[in-house]
Amino acid sequence: MQIETIIRDYIKDIVHMSIATSRNNKPWISEVHYSYDDELNLYFISRPSRRHSVEAAENSQIAGNIIKQHDKGESVRGVYFEGTIEMLEDVTEEDTAFQTYHQRFNNDASVLAEQAEENGHRWYKITVQKFYLFDELEMEPAGKHELDWK
Repeated sequence: MQIETIIRDYIKDIVHMSIATSRNNKPWISEVHYSYDDELNLYFISRPSRRHSVEAAENSQIAGNIIKQHDKGESVRGVYFEGTIEMLEDVTEEDTAFQTYHQRFNNDASVLAEQAEENGHRWYKITVQKFYLFDELEMEPAGKHELDWK
């Protein structure tokens, strides 16, 4: 099975992703709800005062993972990525960020109004440059496989 096919199939049922940012050589990791588009750009909402948002504004390099919890002895699969992050301005109901998030979580458009508030939720887009699939289920050989993306 192709790496891209496995990634697309795997992430559709997982709603949390962990993102890693850094500032002054001090890493930070956060978990967020996310959506994605057909090009596997990742979207989430967060307040601009959150540590990961502050660090993303200063350093657009980001990494993360999307993983289902595994039981002891269970074969492992996980998706890891690296890329860049940007805060999106003036997201509307027609924008891909809102559309994918709405379809995934059935939230209403009231979240869009928060963009006008000083510390209201903002929309973020991660443009993945490389995916890593760690897979013990289908890939031969089992282990880490890379997929250059953008």
